[in-house]
Amino acid sequence: MLLLYALRRDTGGQPYPTEITMLTASYFKGLGLGASLIMAIGSQNAHVLKMGLLRQHVGATVLVCMLSDALLIAAGVAGMGSLIQHSPLLLDIARWGGAAFLFWYGLRAWRAVLANDSLQVAAGAQAMPLQAALLTVLALTLLNPHVYLDTVVLLGSIGGQEAGEGKLWFALGACTASVLWFTALGYGARLLAPLFARPLSWRVLDGVVGTVMWTLAGALALS
Repeated sequence: MLLLYALRRDTGGQPYPTEITMLTASYFKGLGLGASLIMAIGSQNAHVLKMGLLRQHVGATVLVCMLSDALLIAAGVAGMGSLIQHSPLLLDIARWGGAAFLFWYGLRAWRAVLANDSLQVAAGAQAMPLQAALLTVLALTLLNPHVYLDTVVLLGSIGGQEAGEGKLWFALGACTASVLWFTALGYGARLLAPLFARPLSWRVLDGVVGTVMWTLAGALALS
């Protein structure tokens, strides 16, 4: 009763926005916005899903995605978003570098569609070296301007408007969304393994991945 009384105003008896409730609101604001952005189909998600289906370096891939998002979100909330928005050189480097890499990755996916022998996962897919897996997921993350727009610019600009410690809790909420999503995507992909035991399913997946990559590359080049 004393606690309930302390959380109410002297007039009207309505709860007032205490520091705890404001920080909680900032956390769930970051969680909701982060989830809505990160769950969209993109190059990073497609790669995590594929590594999960292949059961190759899932932990390392998921960890790199989570740490990258955390660093970018923190940088955005700290104010780097405005710096990138006002630097045409940085935007051009990110745009053309990202478009080139996404085109190359999409080309690899379409080549896999035509390679019948590479689709026999049940018989044992060729394992990707750990170094190659880490470099690929880093490139898909850091060479994709959409990642910066979502994390550094958008989340950063919104989280940067939070007052005081609200910035930290907003960033923690957005990072929580990243942790939950990539963990579920990477380790939950094995539930789809029976479906992807057939080569046709891998053809469809690689075709979707190739289409997504080339669509993103074209959008970057024409933006």
